[in-house]
Amino acid sequence: MNFPASPDLLRATRRHFMGRTGLGLGAVALAQLLGPNSARASHGVLPAPHLAPKAKRVIYLFQAGGPSHHETFDFKPVLRQGHGTALPKSVIGNQRLSTMSGNQSLLPMAGSFANFSRHGRSGLEISDLLPFTQGISDDICLVRSMHTEAINHDPAITFFCSGNQVPGRPSMGAWASYGLGSLNDNLPAFIVLVSRNASRDQPLYTRLWGSGFLPSQHQGVQFRAGKEPVLYLTNPEGVSSQVRRDMLDALGKLNAFQAEQELDPEIDARLAQAEMAFRMQTSVPDATDFSGESNETFELYGPDSRTPGTYAANCLLARRLIERDVRFVQLFHQGWDQHGDMVGGISNQCKQTDQASAALVSDLKRRGLLDDTLVVFGGEFGRTAYSQGKVSGNNYGRDHHPRCFSLWLAGGGVKGGYAHGLTDDYGYNILDGAVHVHDLHATMLHLLGVDHEKLLFKSQGRYFRLTDVAGQLVKPLLA
Repeated sequence: MNFPASPDLLRATRRHFMGRTGLGLGAVALAQLLGPNSARASHGVLPAPHLAPKAKRVIYLFQAGGPSHHETFDFKPVLRQGHGTALPKSVIGNQRLSTMSGNQSLLPMAGSFANFSRHGRSGLEISDLLPFTQGISDDICLVRSMHTEAINHDPAITFFCSGNQVPGRPSMGAWASYGLGSLNDNLPAFIVLVSRNASRDQPLYTRLWGSGFLPSQHQGVQFRAGKEPVLYLTNPEGVSSQVRRDMLDALGKLNAFQAEQELDPEIDARLAQAEMAFRMQTSVPDATDFSGESNETFELYGPDSRTPGTYAANCLLARRLIERDVRFVQLFHQGWDQHGDMVGGISNQCKQTDQASAALVSDLKRRGLLDDTLVVFGGEFGRTAYSQGKVSGNNYGRDHHPRCFSLWLAGGGVKGGYAHGLTDDYGYNILDGAVHVHDLHATMLHLLGVDHEKLLFKSQGRYFRLTDVAGQLVKPLLA
Protein backbone atom coordinates (compact mmCIF):
# COMPACT_ATOMS: atom_id res chain seq x y z
CA MET A 1 0.00 0.00 0.00
CA ASN A 2 1.26 3.50 -0.81
CA PHE A 3 0.94 5.50 2.37
CA PRO A 4 0.53 9.29 2.17
CA ALA A 5 3.22 11.54 3.50
CA SER A 6 2.84 12.70 7.09
CA PRO A 7 0.38 15.62 7.30
CA ASP A 8 2.69 17.33 9.79
CA LEU A 9 5.66 16.98 7.45
CA LEU A 10 3.72 18.36 4.51
CA ARG A 11 2.41 21.18 6.65
CA ALA A 12 5.91 22.10 7.83
CA THR A 13 7.31 22.00 4.31
CA ARG A 14 4.63 24.33 2.95
CA ARG A 15 4.98 26.69 5.87
CA HIS A 16 8.76 26.93 5.48
CA PHE A 17 8.34 27.74 1.79
CA MET A 18 5.62 30.31 2.33
CA GLY A 19 7.44 31.83 5.29
CA ARG A 20 10.48 32.44 3.12
CA THR A 21 8.28 34.19 0.55
CA GLY A 22 6.87 36.50 3.21
CA LEU A 23 3.49 34.85 3.73
CA GLY A 24 3.00 32.35 6.58
CA LEU A 25 0.49 29.56 6.33
CA GLY A 26 -1.17 30.81 9.47
CA ALA A 27 -2.04 34.03 7.67
CA VAL A 28 -3.40 32.02 4.74
CA ALA A 29 -5.53 29.99 7.13
CA LEU A 30 -6.82 33.17 8.71
CA ALA A 31 -7.66 34.65 5.32
CA GLN A 32 -9.58 31.50 4.43
CA LEU A 33 -11.50 31.65 7.67
CA LEU A 34 -12.44 35.28 7.28
CA GLY A 35 -12.85 35.57 3.51
CA PRO A 36 -16.42 36.01 2.26
CA ASN A 37 -16.08 33.31 -0.39
CA SER A 38 -14.16 30.91 1.80
CA ALA A 39 -15.11 27.28 2.29
CA ARG A 40 -13.73 27.76 5.81
CA ALA A 41 -13.52 24.37 7.51
CA SER A 42 -15.63 22.61 4.87
CA HIS A 43 -12.80 20.66 3.25
CA GLY A 44 -11.67 17.39 4.77
CA VAL A 45 -8.32 15.77 4.16
CA LEU A 46 -9.73 13.77 1.26
CA PRO A 47 -9.74 15.79 -1.98
CA ALA A 48 -12.82 13.80 -3.00
CA PRO A 49 -14.72 10.74 -1.73
CA HIS A 50 -13.16 7.41 -2.75
CA LEU A 51 -16.50 6.30 -4.20
CA ALA A 52 -19.95 7.71 -4.81
CA PRO A 53 -21.46 8.31 -1.35
CA LYS A 54 -24.90 7.01 -0.49
CA ALA A 55 -25.06 9.06 2.71
CA LYS A 56 -23.94 12.61 3.39
CA ARG A 57 -24.72 12.61 7.11
CA VAL A 58 -24.98 10.23 10.06
CA ILE A 59 -27.18 10.18 13.16
CA TYR A 60 -25.96 7.59 15.66
CA LEU A 61 -28.46 6.80 18.44
CA PHE A 62 -26.12 5.20 20.96
CA GLN A 63 -27.91 3.23 23.68
CA ALA A 64 -25.34 2.97 26.48
CA GLY A 65 -25.50 0.05 28.89
CA GLY A 66 -26.05 -2.89 26.56
CA PRO A 67 -29.68 -3.29 25.41
CA SER A 68 -30.90 -6.87 25.58
CA HIS A 69 -31.50 -8.37 22.15
CA HIS A 70 -33.73 -10.99 23.79
CA GLU A 71 -36.34 -8.35 24.70
CA THR A 72 -36.05 -6.25 21.54
CA PHE A 73 -35.07 -7.87 18.24
CA ASP A 74 -34.11 -11.56 18.62
CA PHE A 75 -36.85 -13.70 20.15
CA LYS A 76 -35.92 -17.21 21.30
CA PRO A 77 -38.87 -19.49 22.19
CA VAL A 78 -36.45 -22.16 23.49
CA LEU A 79 -35.48 -19.85 26.37
CA ARG A 80 -39.11 -19.33 27.29
CA GLN A 81 -39.75 -23.07 27.21
CA GLY A 82 -36.75 -23.70 29.48
CA HIS A 83 -37.28 -20.64 31.72
CA GLY A 84 -35.53 -21.17 35.04
CA THR A 85 -33.71 -24.38 34.07
CA ALA A 86 -29.98 -24.62 33.46
CA LEU A 87 -28.53 -23.37 30.20
CA PRO A 88 -26.72 -26.33 28.59
CA LYS A 89 -22.96 -26.10 29.19
CA SER A 90 -22.40 -27.03 25.55
CA VAL A 91 -23.84 -23.65 24.53
CA ILE A 92 -21.26 -21.74 26.55
CA GLY A 93 -18.26 -23.97 25.90
CA ASN A 94 -15.03 -22.36 27.09
CA GLN A 95 -16.19 -18.80 26.53
CA ARG A 96 -15.26 -16.04 28.91
CA LEU A 97 -18.02 -14.97 31.32
CA SER A 98 -18.32 -11.80 33.32
CA THR A 99 -17.14 -12.07 36.93
CA MET A 100 -20.62 -10.96 37.99
CA SER A 101 -22.19 -14.26 36.94
CA GLY A 102 -19.29 -16.52 35.98
CA ASN A 103 -19.11 -18.07 39.47
CA GLN A 104 -22.82 -18.95 39.66
CA SER A 105 -23.37 -22.66 40.26
CA LEU A 106 -26.45 -22.51 38.04
CA LEU A 107 -27.00 -20.37 34.98
CA PRO A 108 -30.80 -20.44 34.60
CA MET A 109 -32.27 -19.78 31.17
CA ALA A 110 -34.31 -16.57 31.06
CA GLY A 111 -37.19 -16.57 28.60
CA SER A 112 -38.19 -13.11 27.49
CA PHE A 113 -41.27 -11.69 29.22
CA ALA A 114 -41.88 -9.62 26.08
CA ASN A 115 -43.97 -10.87 23.20
CA PHE A 116 -42.88 -10.49 19.58
CA SER A 117 -44.85 -10.05 16.37
CA ARG A 118 -44.15 -9.59 12.67
CA HIS A 119 -44.72 -6.30 10.90
CA GLY A 120 -44.63 -4.61 7.52
CA ARG A 121 -44.23 -6.14 4.10
CA SER A 122 -40.92 -7.52 5.27
CA GLY A 123 -42.44 -9.35 8.22
CA LEU A 124 -39.61 -8.39 10.58
CA GLU A 125 -40.13 -9.89 14.02
CA ILE A 126 -39.83 -7.11 16.62
CA SER A 127 -40.72 -6.92 20.31
CA ASP A 128 -44.07 -5.52 21.33
CA LEU A 129 -42.12 -3.27 23.71
CA LEU A 130 -41.24 -1.31 20.55
CA PRO A 131 -44.59 -0.60 18.84
CA PHE A 132 -43.33 2.50 17.05
CA THR A 133 -40.24 0.72 15.76
CA GLN A 134 -42.57 -2.01 14.52
CA GLY A 135 -44.23 0.72 12.47
CA ILE A 136 -40.99 1.49 10.57
CA SER A 137 -40.01 -2.16 10.05
CA ASP A 138 -39.83 -1.74 6.29
CA ASP A 139 -37.36 1.13 6.67
CA ILE A 140 -34.84 -0.51 8.99
CA CYS A 141 -31.98 -2.88 8.31
CA LEU A 142 -31.84 -5.14 11.36
CA VAL A 143 -28.50 -6.76 12.22
CA ARG A 144 -28.92 -9.66 14.65
CA SER A 145 -25.33 -10.87 14.43
CA MET A 146 -23.23 -8.06 15.88
CA HIS A 147 -20.31 -9.10 18.06
CA THR A 148 -17.55 -7.33 19.92
CA GLU A 149 -14.45 -8.12 21.99
CA ALA A 150 -15.04 -6.22 25.23
CA ILE A 151 -17.18 -7.65 28.02
CA ASN A 152 -17.22 -4.58 30.29
CA HIS A 153 -18.95 -1.28 29.60
CA ASP A 154 -16.18 1.27 29.39
CA PRO A 155 -13.91 -0.59 26.94
CA ALA A 156 -16.95 -1.76 24.97
CA ILE A 157 -18.40 1.75 24.58
CA THR A 158 -14.94 3.12 23.80
CA PHE A 159 -14.53 0.40 21.16
CA PHE A 160 -17.77 1.30 19.43
CA CYS A 161 -17.08 5.02 19.52
CA SER A 162 -13.43 4.93 18.44
CA GLY A 163 -12.58 1.51 17.03
CA ASN A 164 -10.31 0.66 19.96
CA GLN A 165 -10.86 -0.40 23.56
CA VAL A 166 -8.01 1.79 24.80
CA PRO A 167 -8.94 5.47 25.36
CA GLY A 168 -7.27 8.11 23.25
CA ARG A 169 -8.18 7.20 19.68
CA PRO A 170 -10.27 9.55 17.52
CA SER A 171 -14.02 9.00 17.64
CA MET A 172 -16.22 8.01 14.69
CA GLY A 173 -17.50 11.53 14.19
CA ALA A 174 -13.99 12.98 14.40
CA TRP A 175 -12.82 10.64 11.63
CA ALA A 176 -15.80 11.69 9.48
CA SER A 177 -15.04 15.35 10.08
CA TYR A 178 -11.33 14.88 9.39
CA GLY A 179 -11.88 12.92 6.18
CA LEU A 180 -14.89 14.66 4.67
CA GLY A 181 -15.05 18.00 6.45
CA SER A 182 -18.17 20.00 7.17
CA LEU A 183 -21.23 20.67 5.03
CA ASN A 184 -22.08 23.78 7.05
CA ASP A 185 -19.71 26.67 7.79
CA ASN A 186 -21.66 27.86 10.80
CA LEU A 187 -22.06 24.68 12.83
CA PRO A 188 -19.53 22.01 13.86
CA ALA A 189 -19.24 18.95 11.67
CA PHE A 190 -19.72 16.72 14.72
CA ILE A 191 -22.31 17.42 17.43
CA VAL A 192 -23.14 15.34 20.52
CA LEU A 193 -26.38 15.22 22.53
CA VAL A 194 -26.75 13.40 25.88
CA SER A 195 -30.19 12.57 27.33
CA ARG A 196 -31.05 14.33 30.56
CA ASN A 197 -33.91 11.96 31.35
CA ALA A 198 -31.86 8.74 31.31
CA SER A 199 -30.69 6.63 34.25
CA ARG A 200 -27.05 7.35 35.06
CA ASP A 201 -25.84 3.77 35.26
CA GLN A 202 -22.71 3.91 33.09
CA PRO A 203 -20.59 7.07 32.93
CA LEU A 204 -20.00 8.83 29.63
CA TYR A 205 -16.69 10.59 29.09
CA THR A 206 -15.98 13.41 26.64
CA ARG A 207 -13.21 11.28 25.13
CA LEU A 208 -15.98 9.18 23.56
CA TRP A 209 -16.49 12.05 21.11
CA GLY A 210 -12.94 13.37 21.26
CA SER A 211 -10.51 13.93 18.40
CA GLY A 212 -7.68 11.81 19.83
CA PHE A 213 -4.54 12.52 17.84
CA LEU A 214 -6.46 14.25 15.04
CA PRO A 215 -6.50 18.08 14.98
CA SER A 216 -8.75 19.25 17.78
CA GLN A 217 -11.30 21.06 15.58
CA HIS A 218 -12.64 17.60 14.65
CA GLN A 219 -13.78 16.74 18.18
CA GLY A 220 -17.49 16.54 18.91
CA VAL A 221 -19.18 19.61 20.36
CA GLN A 222 -21.73 18.79 23.05
CA PHE A 223 -25.01 20.69 22.95
CA ARG A 224 -26.77 20.96 26.30
CA ALA A 225 -30.33 21.82 27.18
CA GLY A 226 -31.04 25.27 28.59
CA LYS A 227 -30.22 28.89 27.84
CA GLU A 228 -26.60 28.13 26.95
CA PRO A 229 -26.52 25.06 24.63
CA VAL A 230 -22.75 25.36 24.17
CA LEU A 231 -20.67 26.37 27.17
CA TYR A 232 -18.77 29.68 26.98
CA LEU A 233 -20.28 30.53 23.60
CA THR A 234 -22.11 33.68 24.62
CA ASN A 235 -20.31 36.96 25.11
CA PRO A 236 -19.71 38.03 28.72
CA GLU A 237 -21.74 40.97 30.00
CA GLY A 238 -20.42 44.22 28.54
CA VAL A 239 -18.72 42.54 25.56
CA SER A 240 -20.38 43.30 22.24
CA SER A 241 -20.23 41.23 19.08
CA GLN A 242 -17.95 43.82 17.50
CA VAL A 243 -15.57 43.69 20.45
CA ARG A 244 -15.45 39.90 20.11
CA ARG A 245 -14.81 40.27 16.36
CA ASP A 246 -11.97 42.71 16.96
CA MET A 247 -10.48 40.38 19.57
CA LEU A 248 -10.55 37.44 17.16
CA ASP A 249 -8.94 39.51 14.43
CA ALA A 250 -6.11 40.48 16.75
CA LEU A 251 -5.81 36.90 17.99
CA GLY A 252 -5.67 35.67 14.41
CA LYS A 253 -2.70 37.92 13.64
CA LEU A 254 -0.85 36.73 16.75
CA ASN A 255 -1.62 33.10 15.94
CA ALA A 256 -0.43 33.56 12.37
CA PHE A 257 2.88 34.92 13.63
CA GLN A 258 3.22 32.09 16.16
CA ALA A 259 2.38 29.48 13.54
CA GLU A 260 5.15 30.76 11.28
CA GLN A 261 7.66 30.42 14.10
CA GLU A 262 6.59 27.11 15.68
CA LEU A 263 5.02 25.15 12.82
CA ASP A 264 2.48 23.73 15.27
CA PRO A 265 -0.69 22.59 13.42
CA GLU A 266 -2.70 22.91 16.63
CA ILE A 267 -2.36 26.70 16.40
CA ASP A 268 -4.40 26.72 13.21
CA ALA A 269 -6.85 24.29 14.84
CA ARG A 270 -7.41 26.64 17.78
CA LEU A 271 -7.93 29.55 15.42
CA ALA A 272 -10.48 27.55 13.41
CA GLN A 273 -12.34 26.68 16.61
CA ALA A 274 -12.42 30.30 17.78
CA GLU A 275 -13.84 31.43 14.45
CA MET A 276 -16.40 28.63 14.51
CA ALA A 277 -17.48 29.65 18.01
CA PHE A 278 -18.03 33.23 16.77
CA ARG A 279 -20.26 32.03 13.93
CA MET A 280 -22.10 29.66 16.27
CA GLN A 281 -23.32 32.60 18.35
CA THR A 282 -25.95 33.07 15.66
CA SER A 283 -26.37 29.56 14.26
CA VAL A 284 -26.81 27.67 17.55
CA PRO A 285 -29.79 29.68 18.86
CA ASP A 286 -31.48 29.22 15.49
CA ALA A 287 -30.87 25.44 15.45
CA THR A 288 -32.06 24.91 19.03
CA ASP A 289 -35.18 27.08 18.82
CA PHE A 290 -38.19 24.74 18.56
CA SER A 291 -40.79 27.51 18.51
CA GLY A 292 -41.42 27.02 14.80
CA GLU A 293 -42.14 23.31 15.10
CA SER A 294 -45.76 22.27 14.64
CA ASN A 295 -47.92 20.52 17.22
CA GLU A 296 -48.09 17.61 14.79
CA THR A 297 -44.31 17.26 14.90
CA PHE A 298 -44.24 17.29 18.70
CA GLU A 299 -46.96 14.65 18.72
CA LEU A 300 -44.93 12.55 16.30
CA TYR A 301 -41.89 12.54 18.58
CA GLY A 302 -43.94 12.19 21.75
CA PRO A 303 -44.75 14.40 24.77
CA ASP A 304 -41.15 14.40 26.03
CA SER A 305 -40.07 16.23 22.87
CA ARG A 306 -41.36 19.47 24.39
CA THR A 307 -38.90 19.14 27.27
CA PRO A 308 -35.37 20.22 26.27
CA GLY A 309 -32.64 17.66 26.84
CA THR A 310 -34.84 14.57 26.83
CA TYR A 311 -34.12 11.78 24.40
CA ALA A 312 -37.19 12.74 22.37
CA ALA A 313 -36.18 16.41 22.22
CA ASN A 314 -32.67 15.40 21.21
CA CYS A 315 -34.04 13.27 18.37
CA LEU A 316 -36.01 16.29 17.13
CA LEU A 317 -32.91 18.46 17.51
CA ALA A 318 -30.90 15.89 15.55
CA ARG A 319 -33.33 16.27 12.66
CA ARG A 320 -32.94 20.05 12.82
CA LEU A 321 -29.15 19.72 12.79
CA ILE A 322 -29.30 17.35 9.83
CA GLU A 323 -31.48 19.89 8.00
CA ARG A 324 -28.63 22.33 8.55
CA ASP A 325 -26.16 19.83 7.09
CA VAL A 326 -24.28 18.82 10.22
CA ARG A 327 -22.14 15.89 9.14
CA PHE A 328 -22.33 13.63 12.21
CA VAL A 329 -24.77 13.79 15.14
CA GLN A 330 -24.42 11.32 17.99
CA LEU A 331 -27.03 10.90 20.72
CA PHE A 332 -26.19 9.08 23.94
CA HIS A 333 -28.93 7.54 26.09
CA GLN A 334 -27.92 5.69 29.24
CA GLY A 335 -29.83 3.20 31.39
CA TRP A 336 -29.81 -0.11 29.49
CA ASP A 337 -27.76 -2.05 32.07
CA GLN A 338 -30.43 -4.44 33.41
CA HIS A 339 -28.59 -6.89 35.69
CA GLY A 340 -31.85 -7.18 37.62
CA ASP A 341 -35.52 -6.25 37.15
CA MET A 342 -35.47 -6.75 33.41
CA VAL A 343 -39.26 -6.35 33.28
CA GLY A 344 -39.33 -2.86 34.76
CA GLY A 345 -35.95 -1.66 33.53
CA ILE A 346 -36.09 -2.39 29.83
CA SER A 347 -39.80 -1.54 29.63
CA ASN A 348 -38.96 1.96 30.82
CA GLN A 349 -36.01 2.27 28.44
CA CYS A 350 -38.11 1.25 25.46
CA LYS A 351 -40.82 3.70 26.48
CA GLN A 352 -38.27 6.53 26.59
CA THR A 353 -36.65 5.78 23.23
CA ASP A 354 -39.03 3.87 20.95
CA GLN A 355 -41.41 6.59 19.75
CA ALA A 356 -38.76 9.26 19.20
CA SER A 357 -36.35 6.90 17.39
CA ALA A 358 -39.07 5.79 14.99
CA ALA A 359 -40.31 9.37 14.62
CA LEU A 360 -36.83 10.51 13.61
CA VAL A 361 -36.76 7.98 10.76
CA SER A 362 -40.29 8.86 9.66
CA ASP A 363 -39.64 12.60 9.91
CA LEU A 364 -36.44 12.37 7.87
CA LYS A 365 -38.24 10.27 5.30
CA ARG A 366 -41.17 12.64 4.81
CA ARG A 367 -38.76 15.57 4.45
CA GLY A 368 -36.70 13.80 1.80
CA LEU A 369 -33.65 13.53 4.08
CA LEU A 370 -33.57 9.81 4.86
CA ASP A 371 -32.11 8.72 1.53
CA ASP A 372 -28.83 10.50 2.23
CA THR A 373 -28.84 10.31 6.04
CA LEU A 374 -27.67 7.13 7.77
CA VAL A 375 -29.37 6.43 11.12
CA VAL A 376 -27.88 3.82 13.49
CA PHE A 377 -29.51 2.56 16.71
CA GLY A 378 -27.70 0.25 19.14
CA GLY A 379 -25.51 -0.23 22.19
CA GLU A 380 -22.09 -1.65 23.07
CA PHE A 381 -23.07 -5.33 23.55
CA GLY A 382 -26.06 -7.54 24.28
CA ARG A 383 -27.23 -9.56 27.30
CA THR A 384 -26.90 -13.18 28.31
CA ALA A 385 -29.44 -15.91 27.60
CA TYR A 386 -29.27 -16.84 31.28
CA SER A 387 -30.27 -14.83 34.32
CA GLN A 388 -27.73 -13.18 36.56
CA GLY A 389 -28.92 -14.49 39.89
CA LYS A 390 -32.12 -16.41 40.41
CA VAL A 391 -35.17 -16.23 38.20
CA SER A 392 -38.08 -14.85 40.21
CA GLY A 393 -41.37 -15.61 38.49
CA ASN A 394 -41.24 -13.87 35.15
CA ASN A 395 -38.58 -11.42 36.33
CA TYR A 396 -34.83 -11.82 35.97
CA GLY A 397 -31.67 -9.94 35.10
CA ARG A 398 -29.14 -10.44 32.33
CA ASP A 399 -25.35 -10.09 32.39
CA HIS A 400 -23.14 -8.61 29.64
CA HIS A 401 -22.89 -10.58 26.42
CA PRO A 402 -20.50 -9.53 23.63
CA ARG A 403 -20.82 -12.67 21.48
CA CYS A 404 -24.04 -11.68 19.73
CA PHE A 405 -26.49 -8.81 19.87
CA SER A 406 -28.68 -6.64 17.64
CA LEU A 407 -28.74 -3.12 16.23
CA TRP A 408 -30.51 -1.45 13.33
CA LEU A 409 -29.68 1.01 10.58
CA ALA A 410 -31.98 3.05 8.34
CA GLY A 411 -31.64 5.28 5.28
CA GLY A 412 -28.33 6.32 3.76
CA GLY A 413 -28.02 3.41 1.32
CA VAL A 414 -28.91 0.44 3.54
CA LYS A 415 -31.49 -2.21 2.73
CA GLY A 416 -34.84 -1.53 4.43
CA GLY A 417 -37.05 -4.34 5.71
CA TYR A 418 -34.10 -6.70 5.92
CA ALA A 419 -32.79 -8.85 8.79
CA HIS A 420 -29.14 -9.87 8.62
CA GLY A 421 -27.45 -12.66 10.51
CA LEU A 422 -28.61 -15.64 12.51
CA THR A 423 -28.02 -16.64 16.12
CA ASP A 424 -28.51 -20.04 17.74
CA ASP A 425 -31.71 -21.15 19.48
CA TYR A 426 -30.48 -19.58 22.72
CA GLY A 427 -29.41 -16.21 21.31
CA TYR A 428 -25.93 -16.97 22.61
CA ASN A 429 -23.74 -17.68 19.58
CA ILE A 430 -23.76 -16.49 15.96
CA LEU A 431 -24.52 -19.14 13.35
CA ASP A 432 -24.31 -17.00 10.21
CA GLY A 433 -23.53 -13.48 8.99
CA ALA A 434 -21.29 -12.27 11.83
CA VAL A 435 -20.70 -8.49 11.88
CA HIS A 436 -17.83 -7.17 13.99
CA VAL A 437 -17.58 -3.59 15.26
CA HIS A 438 -14.82 -2.92 12.72
CA ASP A 439 -17.11 -4.27 9.98
CA LEU A 440 -19.84 -1.85 11.02
CA HIS A 441 -17.39 1.06 10.92
CA ALA A 442 -16.08 -0.01 7.52
CA THR A 443 -19.64 -0.18 6.19
CA MET A 444 -20.59 3.21 7.63
CA LEU A 445 -17.54 4.82 6.01
CA HIS A 446 -18.33 3.07 2.72
CA LEU A 447 -21.83 4.56 2.74
CA LEU A 448 -20.20 7.98 3.24
CA GLY A 449 -18.04 7.34 0.18
CA VAL A 450 -14.87 6.48 2.11
CA ASP A 451 -12.66 3.42 1.76
CA HIS A 452 -11.89 2.62 5.39
CA GLU A 453 -8.40 1.38 4.48
CA LYS A 454 -7.49 4.71 2.87
CA LEU A 455 -8.57 7.21 5.52
CA LEU A 456 -5.32 7.37 7.49
CA PHE A 457 -3.49 9.56 9.95
CA LYS A 458 0.12 9.17 11.00
CA SER A 459 0.78 9.45 14.72
CA GLN A 460 3.82 8.40 16.75
CA GLY A 461 5.46 6.75 13.77
CA ARG A 462 2.62 4.63 12.42
CA TYR A 463 -0.55 5.07 10.37
CA PHE A 464 -3.90 4.72 12.11
CA ARG A 465 -7.44 4.35 10.83
CA LEU A 466 -10.86 3.96 12.44
CA THR A 467 -10.92 0.22 11.69
CA ASP A 468 -7.33 -0.32 12.93
CA VAL A 469 -6.00 -3.31 10.92
CA ALA A 470 -9.36 -5.07 10.41
CA GLY A 471 -12.85 -4.46 9.08
CA GLN A 472 -14.77 -5.76 6.09
CA LEU A 473 -17.59 -4.16 4.12
CA VAL A 474 -20.87 -5.95 4.92
CA LYS A 475 -22.30 -5.98 1.40
CA PRO A 476 -25.66 -7.64 2.22
CA LEU A 477 -26.64 -4.53 4.21
CA LEU A 478 -26.38 -2.30 1.16
CA ALA A 479 -29.47 -1.38 -0.84
